[in-house]
Amino acid sequence: MRLKKLIEHWTEHNDEHTARFIESALEAAEMELEEVANNLKVAAEKGAQVSKHLRKALEYF
Repeated sequence: MRLKKLIEHWTEHNDEHTARFIESALEAAEMELEEVANNLKVAAEKGAQVSKHLRKALEYF
């Protein structure tokens, strides 16, 4: 089913972005860019929430 494959793709892609946000937050913190780091951490948290909802949607297929 096309929609299921699309949601699976979105989930995987979103997880990759979320991981990169975390890595970048650590890098920003090392550079003493605390506000950048904090905002990237929030973005990572929001990304994890998006993935959670995408996975929940897949449960209904």
